[in-house]
Amino acid sequence: MSLLWIPFTLLAAAGQTARNAMQRELTVTLGTVGATHVRFLFGFPFAILFLIGVFVATGLPMPAVPWVFWPWVALGAGAQILATALMLATMNDRSFVATIAYIKTEAIQAALFGLIFLGDQVTAGMVVAILVATAGVIVMSLKGKGAMEGGYRPVALGLFSGAMFAISAVGYRGAILSLALPSFVLAATLTLTIGLVLQAGFLTLYLALRERAVLAAIFRAWRPSLFAGFMGATASEFWFLAFALTSVANVRTLALVEVLFAQAISLFVFKQTTNSRDALGIALIVIGVLLLIWVQ
Repeated sequence: MSLLWIPFTLLAAAGQTARNAMQRELTVTLGTVGATHVRFLFGFPFAILFLIGVFVATGLPMPAVPWVFWPWVALGAGAQILATALMLATMNDRSFVATIAYIKTEAIQAALFGLIFLGDQVTAGMVVAILVATAGVIVMSLKGKGAMEGGYRPVALGLFSGAMFAISAVGYRGAILSLALPSFVLAATLTLTIGLVLQAGFLTLYLALRERAVLAAIFRAWRPSLFAGFMGATASEFWFLAFALTSVANVRTLALVEVLFAQAISLFVFKQTTNSRDALGIALIVIGVLLLIWVQ
């Protein structure tokens, strides 16, 4: 049971890569805010279905939600909205792989935030694994003119997006733990559902008041949006299951395999070329991930 977070994280990373690719394409027609909203608006119905399935499978009643849960889940939901918007904005300036590479400095930031806010343990072996894997991500991002290709703006946006994703992960793990439920599956799925409902409600209200044309365009693009929402909700379900079982640092370090998945999508879907640095970056990521698993 204690090592289930490993397959959960790998499945989440694969699903998130597919969702990111879909959102990148939707940015062209819906804009950054519209494409950001897609994962939440079309994701929460699937999360509700997941939650119903958990109740049916376990026979557990609806648990009481303590007040301390709400600040944690609000932090997770709000930070994730901002992080997703920043990610899509970065993709407009840099390649798919480079964007993911900047964001995945999140592993270091997640370890720090998790230690400060949740008291999650960070061992020496974990620190080495995080640094090695993150070094691989940085190497893969140094393409052509290097990390500053395209100017400082995409770098700053990508790094800030990574920080927001790290804070979001800490918020959601805090929310899951605050429920103190005997079933980690119910705790994770309930937190996911409430988080997505809050996000979908907030962004729908924002677009209805400020950008109704974008909201209308989202519904016109319901078919690709539905797939992106499903992949987003599925990936999030596995992320939350992993958060329920281990520290944010562990999950986000193993999640660096997403860069390898992004590399494949960049090559075969977006036809974006790579260079000789990628082999070294991939090797470092694999070494870091294997080290992380070994020290567990």
